[in-house]
Amino acid sequence: MSEQHIHEPLMDMFIFETTQLLEQLEQAILNSESISTYTETSINEIFRIMHTIKGSSAMMMLNDISLLAHAIEDLFYYLRDIKPNNIDTSTISDLVLDGVDFIKVEVKKLENGNTVDGASSSIISNINEYLSMIKQSNITEPMNKVFEAVIFFQEGCEMENIRAYTIIRNLNGFAKKISCIPKDIMDNDESVEIIRKDGLKLYFESDYTYAKLNEFFMQTIFLKDMELNQLENDVVYMQQMEDSEATEFEDIISERDKNNNLLNVKKDKDKNKDKDKDKDKDEEKDKTNGSTAQSIISVNVAKLDQLMDLVGEMVIAEAMVIQNPDLVGLELDNFRKAARQLNKITTEMQNTVMSIRMVPLSTTFNKMNRIVRDMCKKLEKEVRLKIIGEDTEVDKNIIEHISDPLMHLVRNSIDHGIESSEERGENGKTKVGTVTLTARNSGSDVLIIVSDDGGGLDRDKILSKASQQNLLIKREEDMSDREVYNLIILPGFSTNDNVTEFSGRGVGMDVVARNIEAVGGTVYVDSMPGKGTEITLKIPLTLAIIDGMNIKVGNSRYTIPIISIKESFRPSKKDIISDPDGNEMILVRGQCYKILRIHEVYKVKTQITELYNGIIIMIEHGDKTICIFADELIGQQQVVVKALPEYIQTFKTIRGLAGCTLLGDGSISLILDVAGMINM
Repeated sequence: MSEQHIHEPLMDMFIFETTQLLEQLEQAILNSESISTYTETSINEIFRIMHTIKGSSAMMMLNDISLLAHAIEDLFYYLRDIKPNNIDTSTISDLVLDGVDFIKVEVKKLENGNTVDGASSSIISNINEYLSMIKQSNITEPMNKVFEAVIFFQEGCEMENIRAYTIIRNLNGFAKKISCIPKDIMDNDESVEIIRKDGLKLYFESDYTYAKLNEFFMQTIFLKDMELNQLENDVVYMQQMEDSEATEFEDIISERDKNNNLLNVKKDKDKNKDKDKDKDKDEEKDKTNGSTAQSIISVNVAKLDQLMDLVGEMVIAEAMVIQNPDLVGLELDNFRKAARQLNKITTEMQNTVMSIRMVPLSTTFNKMNRIVRDMCKKLEKEVRLKIIGEDTEVDKNIIEHISDPLMHLVRNSIDHGIESSEERGENGKTKVGTVTLTARNSGSDVLIIVSDDGGGLDRDKILSKASQQNLLIKREEDMSDREVYNLIILPGFSTNDNVTEFSGRGVGMDVVARNIEAVGGTVYVDSMPGKGTEITLKIPLTLAIIDGMNIKVGNSRYTIPIISIKESFRPSKKDIISDPDGNEMILVRGQCYKILRIHEVYKVKTQITELYNGIIIMIEHGDKTICIFADELIGQQQVVVKALPEYIQTFKTIRGLAGCTLLGDGSISLILDVAGMINM
């Protein structure tokens, strides 16, 4: 499939809709498996999804996807209509999830502009074999119960025989062998009087519950009274039939064609009467549905990115106007008033665009259900996933960076953290372990916490491994628990002695840390031996526009994210000390911090080299803090984060830089990467 074809609107819509449907399908399968049964609602939902995918993929000439969707549709059609007993929920889940995985891979190929070349024949064969097996089984015959219903309509509703016919016809979807008294409700006018006097009596078989049938009858329009009884046995049922002149539903249907025209006329009259009663209610419903359909539209992500870029340029333009050097010293009251109004509008527009880009974490969190399910099967462990705060929203670009780290953390929790059922029992824990995903807002950040109730981390084992790999930067006795536990995110670190499919190679946690740091986030690790482990991801709400503090070093400008600054001050000579290795340190309220001179790091010429002549900015990232030295503070400003020029990224790696921005006076400021600065 060509690159040009993949971006056609029809294909883009297919990819979008199919991706959404697959997420719904996967969640429906996992929910059904968790309760070990497929309910009528879930079967109908899965059938609808597969029917939609079958049609849309056939239209796009994706035959393998269409044939697979058709096979799954056939399976759930049988489950819906025949309602076989004792089906193997786990087997059905495996079969459908195999199909989901296949379609996901094919859709991903389409999204990347590659050729769709997968073959679904083996999956279809497995589905058809299982369907044939349950068809041949003797357990598919449902056990029906016998019911009697007596229905009375409200006085003055008219056309009771037509209403009775409607009930019988609708009941056909819930029951079989339906018989009624009076028997000739369609072509005998006396049936109306009989129904008014004695009510409509129905006898039928059904495998639905009493509650479901009662709900069906209670929805009858102009219902005055209804009595529903489950008969004790077929003997009572047959006796009722013998003592009456009941007519089976098939006989009633045979009269339908003969009376079709009359029926349509009567129904139209009936509808007009009903419409008067429910007019206000229906109009209100239509208004609500109409407004819902009109209030939500799909927008291409590229357009949102372009809109965000334009808003960023507007923020820069505003700064260039308000901070224009030509205005220095001028008293322009009207200009200042207009500038404040411009700033208000710009801020509101920025917040609105940001809110459009914000997406809930629910989709990302729910994807972890599949990870937990597959891991439990392979590792033969029992684990449940608990999700809290899934409605918390973050920028869509952040979502793209945290999906893989979250997946790895969940896998780690199950593989490393949660013990086997036997071991948990010996330790007095419940047989089923729990992995909890929690999200909540914290100022301008979002905290995502992955915790488990497993065995926790072994401090001594971590220290031993770190010592063997020369990863310790402090004496063991001087390290806090958090510092020790955070060693597991260092590259190449692993405490797992056995290499498995999921862990033991010393890669993964360092990748998690790098991905989170790439979006300006931090990873914290906490644990309690025997109680469990908690890993916290602290990430910013957005990457596009940040509040920054601009600093000056020589003729260069740098910007530090305000969120990372603890304080700034001018040091005194007595507070400057050196450590045993000769590194500059500063003493602040009894604590020593490393000093990093910006002009030395980036080889910038400056006249201010004495610490007490410049300014110290204390910055923090996670549980680490350092002090950086600059000439002076310029001031706080909202800045638009832009990527470094491509030639710098390609040919020269400069540590400690997260991007650049344009200041109000037209000069360029480099945005400092706090995590990178601290790790220098």
